[in-house]
Amino acid sequence: MTRGRRWWYLAAPAWRRRHALLAALLLCGGPAGAAPAQPTIITARSHSDPLSLEYALIKQSADAFNRRQRTYRVELTSSLRRDYATWVHREAANGSLPCLLDFDGPFLAEFAWPQYFQPIDRFVPKKMLDDFLPSIVAQGSYQGRLYSLGQFESGVVLWGNRRYLRAAGVRIPTLRAPWGLDEFEQSLARLATLKGLDHPLNVAFYNGRGNEFFSYAYAPILQGFGGDLIDRGPRGRAKGVLDGPRSVDAVRHFKHWFDAGWASVRDKTDDLPAGRVALSWNGHWHYPTARKGLGQDLVVMPLPDFGQGVKTGMGSWGWAISSTCQAPQGAWAFMADLLSTQAIERMTNINGAVPARRSALRRSPLYGANGPLRLIAQQLALGGVPRPATPAYGTISLAFRGAIVDIVRGGDIQTELSKAADTIDRDIAAHRGYAYP
Repeated sequence: MTRGRRWWYLAAPAWRRRHALLAALLLCGGPAGAAPAQPTIITARSHSDPLSLEYALIKQSADAFNRRQRTYRVELTSSLRRDYATWVHREAANGSLPCLLDFDGPFLAEFAWPQYFQPIDRFVPKKMLDDFLPSIVAQGSYQGRLYSLGQFESGVVLWGNRRYLRAAGVRIPTLRAPWGLDEFEQSLARLATLKGLDHPLNVAFYNGRGNEFFSYAYAPILQGFGGDLIDRGPRGRAKGVLDGPRSVDAVRHFKHWFDAGWASVRDKTDDLPAGRVALSWNGHWHYPTARKGLGQDLVVMPLPDFGQGVKTGMGSWGWAISSTCQAPQGAWAFMADLLSTQAIERMTNINGAVPARRSALRRSPLYGANGPLRLIAQQLALGGVPRPATPAYGTISLAFRGAIVDIVRGGDIQTELSKAADTIDRDIAAHRGYAYP
């Protein structure tokens, strides 16, 4: 600054000096040697296909978040992995987990136990948390701490072809008056006599290639009989439960559906809409194709009550913040955007899943008071059973799937379930009961 300009600056009013200094800083880019502040990068990873509408919605949310503020910048990528759990373990071992990631909810305990994730209780406002479905909160909790929340829930029902049900003289069940075991199997026997059907029931056995469907969709059969995958108490063992008399009885009936020709391992995704079966034991995602194929003949029915009340699978993908994330506040800020009622409405209107928040559920055209899928939400509230919240869950899922496949192919029920129970209990014992490290 020259002598004359320095005199003007010192003699000028304080407000003019501030304006002059601000203008100089803007022109020269700030104080000498200082670089413009750079936003903190929040790495986020989604399992969704990068070409899918679901991924596009998450990307839109990330772009809007980045435009709205300059403190953080979300960098979103996709991780299409067939064995997603293995990918999470490998990235954690390498110390390269992203700041924010989604994962299949039942694996929470398996990831929270070795402290891959950090709790998010401190970030979630009580009013917001109270708006989430209890099942979503339960799925996201481990050892009394909240680690995860998701945008949507899921559910399994019986999809039916009204035309076939009427032709066979079969009563259409309701949630207040579901089929019991005897009526369900009698209905299958009646439907088997109709011409034009390959078999009465599609149990989506093909979904087992992804491993998770078996424990998701078939474990409720065990629970309906009073059995389960493991003891849900502090002991947490499978012996005497998975291979106990109630679970054995449940699997005996399940196998009978195949032996009697009522179900098939060769069923296909389009069996119901194509008119090859009368019933389909499948998840909420089956609705678009079933509706398109059957129109007004599509009927949504609860799963049968096998003696312990209607039970249904539940749980879905949720978001969590990794323990290595250096900016958890920024990760939560973006996660909160994804979990807003509006974002949940947009996502569930696209993927057809059950909205995770009550405020979104009430306004849902599918699951609201007059929605065609409201029974799914009602059944979840009545009989949704979460998969076991234990770090051994990955072993449980694989062992149960292997036992069911071998049994349906002719294996002895007691032998295969006992083998699966032994595998699970050996895993738990090898980790000293999974006491928190």
